[in-house]
Amino acid sequence: MNHYETVFILNPVLSDTQIKETVQKYEDFLVSKGAKMISKEDWGLKKLAYPIQNKKSGFYHLFEYAVEGDAIAQLELEFRRDERFMRYLTVKLDKHAIAWAEKRRNRNKQKA
Repeated sequence: MNHYETVFILNPVLSDTQIKETVQKYEDFLVSKGAKMISKEDWGLKKLAYPIQNKKSGFYHLFEYAVEGDAIAQLELEFRRDERFMRYLTVKLDKHAIAWAEKRRNRNKQKA
């Protein structure tokens, strides 16, 4: 199993309940494909560097998980089909990135 991080931007016109439902839907999707969720972060509403679909902001979320590689293509296909997603990026983490992500999680726990 490989470690991955997926950052995605949701449409800013969604309500809080719609955002929570969407995030939960895709978390459940990953778990159904055999993923082990390591962490998920809600970065909130952020201003975009440039307009996407005539929107100037979006709700950012991050998933960190371990899963087999074939599940990534299925996840990204679902992202493309869902109109609530404006952008997404999935990155495979190497050993240095895994260590950095763990350090970031610990730092965020200390802040909270």
